[in-house]
Amino acid sequence: MEAKHLVVDRTGKTAVVRINRPKVLNALNKETMNELREVFLELKRDSSVGGVIVTGEGDRAFVAGADINEIAALDAEGARAFSLSGQHVFGLIEKIGKPVIAAVNGFALGGGCELALACTMRVASEKAVFGLPEVSLGVIPGYGGTQRLARLVGKGIASEIVATGRKVLADEALRIGLVNRVVPPENLLDACGEILEPIYKVGPIAVRCALDAIHHGLDMTLEEGSAYEASLFGLVCGTEDAKEGCRAFLEKRKAEFRGK
Repeated sequence: MEAKHLVVDRTGKTAVVRINRPKVLNALNKETMNELREVFLELKRDSSVGGVIVTGEGDRAFVAGADINEIAALDAEGARAFSLSGQHVFGLIEKIGKPVIAAVNGFALGGGCELALACTMRVASEKAVFGLPEVSLGVIPGYGGTQRLARLVGKGIASEIVATGRKVLADEALRIGLVNRVVPPENLLDACGEILEPIYKVGPIAVRCALDAIHHGLDMTLEEGSAYEASLFGLVCGTEDAKEGCRAFLEKRKAEFRGK
């Protein structure tokens, strides 16, 4: 699809999605959210795409937040619909079935932080700044931020960050588990590629099911999650990829996975 506010590039198996509204620090308006939904639906269907990197255009912001003009015009009913719509888009990104890495190159505030949280992993530039400052506007995060942040860093730390609206710099983000890595700005995309490259060498069905087990298991008890894992283990073991992987190991050769 042709997008007004997104730029999508391909390098091998990796698709790089850039939010391209640098004049407003890549803020997410309704049109941009719709474009994100359409682009990620296409990437989900494209079997040649093994992983996705999401970043912001320019060197100042990943995404500085949602469009405040749109939020200011909402009544209670409209605000609920606005929240659910954004949650749907970020849920799609979270459950695409392929690794999605947020390359956080600057400010990731409000909806931008929520977008990063919806990704499978986060790699931050040393200049990255995270935050959910919605309380300073008299509102709360609405795109899943309260839920994903607490699951990622724990209830206490998430409560402090959300209730104070304070900013979290890259070094603290790494310490509390908000990001996987912190790298110099010039190494940001390369670092994301270093994570994706070994993933492309293993079984794609196994990767998809492993990510699914992690995602859904977080909402289950340990017993329920383990049972779900066992069902996916059984499913994966019945694939051609699993047979090939085991044969290759026993024959001491490199496996040739075909996603079947």
